Amino acid sequence: MPELKASDMSDLRKVVIDGNEIEVDGAMTLIQACEEAGIEIPRFCYHERLTIAGNCRMCLVEVVGGPPKPAASCAMQVKDLRPGPEGQPPVVKTNSPMVKKAREGVMEFLLINHPLDCPICDQGGECDLQDQAMAYGVDFSRYREPKRATEDLDLGPLVETHMTRCISCTRCVRFTTEVAGIHQMGQTGRGEDAEITSYLGQTLDSNLQGNIIDLCPVGALVSKPYAFTARPWELTKTESVDVMDALGSNIRVDTKGREVMRFLPRNHDGVNEEWISDKTRFVWDGLRRQRLDTPYIRENGKLRPASWPEALTAAAQAMAGKSVAGLIGDLAPVEAAFALKQLIEGQGGIVECRTDGAKLPAGNRYGYVGDACIEDIEDAQYVMLIGTNPAVEAPVLNARIRKAWTRGANVALIGEAADLTYEHVHMGTDRKALGDLQQHDFGAIKDVPSIVILGQGALTGDDGAEVLAAAMDVAEKTNGKLMVLHTAAARVGAMDIGAVAEGGIDAALGADVIYNLGADEVEIPAGPLVIYQGSHGDRGAHRADIILPGAAYTEEPGLFVNTEGRPQLALRAGFAPGQAKENWAILRALSAEMGAQLPFDSIAQLRQALVKDVPQLSQVDAVPENERQPLEQGALGTGNFHSAVTDFYLTNPIARASELMAELSANAKARRQEALAAE
Repeated sequence: MPELKASDMSDLRKVVIDGNEIEVDGAMTLIQACEEAGIEIPRFCYHERLTIAGNCRMCLVEVVGGPPKPAASCAMQVKDLRPGPEGQPPVVKTNSPMVKKAREGVMEFLLINHPLDCPICDQGGECDLQDQAMAYGVDFSRYREPKRATEDLDLGPLVETHMTRCISCTRCVRFTTEVAGIHQMGQTGRGEDAEITSYLGQTLDSNLQGNIIDLCPVGALVSKPYAFTARPWELTKTESVDVMDALGSNIRVDTKGREVMRFLPRNHDGVNEEWISDKTRFVWDGLRRQRLDTPYIRENGKLRPASWPEALTAAAQAMAGKSVAGLIGDLAPVEAAFALKQLIEGQGGIVECRTDGAKLPAGNRYGYVGDACIEDIEDAQYVMLIGTNPAVEAPVLNARIRKAWTRGANVALIGEAADLTYEHVHMGTDRKALGDLQQHDFGAIKDVPSIVILGQGALTGDDGAEVLAAAMDVAEKTNGKLMVLHTAAARVGAMDIGAVAEGGIDAALGADVIYNLGADEVEIPAGPLVIYQGSHGDRGAHRADIILPGAAYTEEPGLFVNTEGRPQLALRAGFAPGQAKENWAILRALSAEMGAQLPFDSIAQLRQALVKDVPQLSQVDAVPENERQPLEQGALGTGNFHSAVTDFYLTNPIARASELMAELSANAKARRQEALAAE
């Protein structure tokens, strides 16, 4: 059920709920009206972002003057209520004896077949059924017959099932069908034989399937990797931001001691609603493996452990009197990128964040961010995707496009053919299709909201600037908005501080010394001396001559600017292993060793300098308006567009260190291979 906006409040109705008269939109359901009045209604099947099923009956209320029986508040709208005999506002009671008896009866029926698993159930302590049984249940059961049992499903390596606990709320079926866009789950049978199952025993094939774990109000669907590792009351909970893609999904990091145990989504209507991708949710085991926890120096072709003073001295000496270039990786917070820029440019060097070679224009925020918000996608009637596959580049944003499609939006794609989970017009795969689109007559589109979403895969070619100019031209001709969809969480923030070099990545790779701040997606040629600062022993560390171990994104506070240009704050949930330090602190210590001390001694002082240089970064969780600065249109090249992400599960060092991500990647690869007929 979509949330109602203030602009939709046209048909206001008065209703009396538990003696309090309120005025709400007539299209609201009674359960929403009760929430407006500050009254909590119990529910199992109802969810704000899913269609109404009305099958658990836990949300029963009494409608005075209506039929002499309780009504399901999730399935009745305010405008359907009859006024009193003299035109008085309709009256709804949520705590009358009728309602109390009805809810106790529903709870008794729900518990008839529910097993007594609470002590060993992984949902214990955060189970809706437990909470509501305490509030609405009775202390005895009249049921003496054996409980029903159901076989468990195999939904894959992420979701563990205990279907005997299922109460048939159908939230999982509705989510996978409506939001994730897959049709592998459903309910079969009737009455006592009704059960949730998967079609022909298939495992789930979606990058959003983990969300059904949060949606399940009982312990029927739980996290397989997290199972039996911790109880909710043992965990320390920290609010943070995801960096697995550039969407900036709001997450909660749950830690036990020093270890991250799980990631959960936080609600943010403007960014990720309350969904996160499977990579975001399950990548936590990659934070434990292949970590860099001590400095290293390469001697005689081999890396040997070193102390911090030794490593910092070696790095300072290596950079002295040489041409230096800094590379900013995909997971670096803005503070670390800013400190690196100050340090390297203070030595006369250059800093580059566009490590994939994308032709993003320096200083033109409209050119590397666009002027569209993520929320604008919902209201768009036309969505044009150019050189992107959002289903793998940003699955949660793809679900937002699917939501627009379910509301009647038309979607067109220029680029690699892909299963986007919704119907779309594939207009072609190459630059010619984009050129033809520019010549199209957009007469019918100009009067309705539209949005052009441009992927990084379209910007990495030699004609990236021309492709960007063409996308801007299409947005201009349609009176629509432009969104540049990034794949790297650090990219927009690094562009905001001006971490771009004349000549791009090629100029940076030509320096004598390369300071690599977590840039693991770039091949550094033989020749330059490489100082690598990062959290994992990935490609960058293999090429390094000096390694300085840094913190991962859960181990230091940091700003990240998402793909729509919204600065968000990630908070520290734990501490880095061994001798690893926070990234900005390493650069501050190195600057002192080099005799070019950076002018800050704390993260607070660093942020003050950062905000003074880039004022918009002080507007945390706000999307600044970007003035349109169209680029001059040049001649488009030839060739097909390719998605920037080839393997959704292995896009960064943390994901590549995860055993679970490796298993999911192998499963996806096997699924893509065509099945051979038996001979």
